[in-house]
Amino acid sequence: MPTKLGKSTRKVVRGASRPSFEYEHDYIKVKPKAELIEMYNSPTTIPKKKQKIKNELVRRGGVVFKWVSKRNIVERLTV
Repeated sequence: MPTKLGKSTRKVVRGASRPSFEYEHDYIKVKPKAELIEMYNSPTTIPKKKQKIKNELVRRGGVVFKWVSKRNIVERLTV
């Protein structure tokens, strides 16, 4: 089953003889890479969604994540 990023929405179909609905799902695979990178770097994105985004970007290729310790970051800033 495809990975979802947000909630599914239900829309009412107008003009039908009886009430019917269309469902629109928010799948991560249809989002552009630039939008995913922007969401990943946002401070408001929760860790669960960051991991989903990271998995999708690695699956698509072209994006490499490299782990850097906080100690190395501090050393770079003080130099």
